[in-house]
Amino acid sequence: MSLADRGRLAAGAARARVPAMARPDLLTVTDRGIFCPAGGFHIDPWRPVARALVTHGHADHARPGMGAYLAAEGAAPVIRHRLGVPVQTLRFGEPVTIGGVTVRFHPAGNVPGSAQDQGERAGGVWVVSGDYKTEADRLSEPFEPVRCHTFVTECTFGLPVFRWRPEAEAMAAVDAWWAENRAEGRVSVLGAYALGKAQRLLAGIDAGAGPILTHGAVETVNAVLRAQGLRLPPTIRVTPGLDVRAYPGALVLATPSALGSAWMRRFGRASTAFASGWMALRGIRRRRAADRGFVISDHADWEGLNAAVRATGAARVIATHGYTASFRRWLEEQGYEAGAIETEFAGESLEAPEPETEAETEAETEAETEAEAEAAETGTAGAGAAETGAAE
Repeated sequence: MSLADRGRLAAGAARARVPAMARPDLLTVTDRGIFCPAGGFHIDPWRPVARALVTHGHADHARPGMGAYLAAEGAAPVIRHRLGVPVQTLRFGEPVTIGGVTVRFHPAGNVPGSAQDQGERAGGVWVVSGDYKTEADRLSEPFEPVRCHTFVTECTFGLPVFRWRPEAEAMAAVDAWWAENRAEGRVSVLGAYALGKAQRLLAGIDAGAGPILTHGAVETVNAVLRAQGLRLPPTIRVTPGLDVRAYPGALVLATPSALGSAWMRRFGRASTAFASGWMALRGIRRRRAADRGFVISDHADWEGLNAAVRATGAARVIATHGYTASFRRWLEEQGYEAGAIETEFAGESLEAPEPETEAETEAETEAETEAEAEAAETGTAGAGAAETGAAE
């Protein structure tokens, strides 16, 4: 965590803890998600509901089938693209009253437009964090702590073993790996989530060091984010007809599921890596069988989670997706009124299939199908693979 991030969170934590208020009607949990009875809305529901407040566009938080969607302005383009639905929006800090509850969104720092959802009614204030990261990067709006009575926090990496390197150091490590591979004539293939992680890498690395190629799912998200005004370095989408030999020493940003698949064969001699908080665990690094693992996460680490909790001043803290039981016990030991709830959020996962949307999966499948059809028509399936060192 940078000095600036420490200072910003410490300023919030310096104020006295906000006493918990006995308002059981503010938030509850149903079989469809976190629910605010007074407002009649759910937050990131995992089953269809009439009204959904959505913290960000990842597929485990933004799901189809809701009657109405409300999200932060910066998150809406990705949600609209992925779900094909209208989305009502709010600017960060802008209030709206829903059923007697005043709702505001505040930056969460996870991906562009990601929000913490704040609700206030009769003097009681709760905040649902969604996914968040406390260290600022060059892509997303920085996390802003919000004073509240009850803080519902994710704890994807809620164990002391998870501690991130500063942003600049993490990106420098990726640059060094890429430079080494270029010098030895290898392509560098880096697995990262299509939304958020891939663009954070683009914004943080030395993008002028060489050509950057992208998996179709990554490039689709790039296009959506560029259209809403985010500045990203130039990238080249990998298509069946792309001659990868024209881009020696390239960096390839791919979804984690693409590594190890037939899609990889086109790159010939390549070094592979993953960017994830789970790379902090040696067992997972070994099981993924990549050449390198970069500990880079869009979620808060142990220090960030604790700093965020302190900065809210909340007396009641509820842990969701992650190491909920352990984090709850830790919070209780620190004197908080703590709880934990089960959700259907995936967090950041490399052990389970990546929560790709149907559109992303279709993009990859379409590319493979097009290549097979082209090879069948020209009769060059074997020759193409021999010439390029790749097969579709």
